[in-house]
Amino acid sequence: MTITRQHVVHAARIARLGLTDEEIDSLASELGHIREAMRALQQLDASAIPPTAQVRPLHNIMREGHYLGMLARERTSAKPAATRDGQFLVPPVLE
Repeated sequence: MTITRQHVVHAARIARLGLTDEEIDSLASELGHIREAMRALQQLDASAIPPTAQVRPLHNIMREGHYLGMLARERTSAKPAATRDGQFLVPPVLE
């Protein structure tokens, strides 16, 4: 089964994407190439590769933390919009 223009139009409608005719043709071609690549990968024997194998070793890159201390309450609350019980009052982000 090849990926047709109608498949791309259907997927775009579901995803609510507004695509031009040129973009539809381009995506149909690109998705067809991707599908062919997936077929080629499915033919490879991967039985000796464990499911958790990584191409590159994983490691975290962490920087050293530095504690800068706390700011004095008088300095931080010098001109706050609103406070209550020593805490800043901010408008809600979600309605």
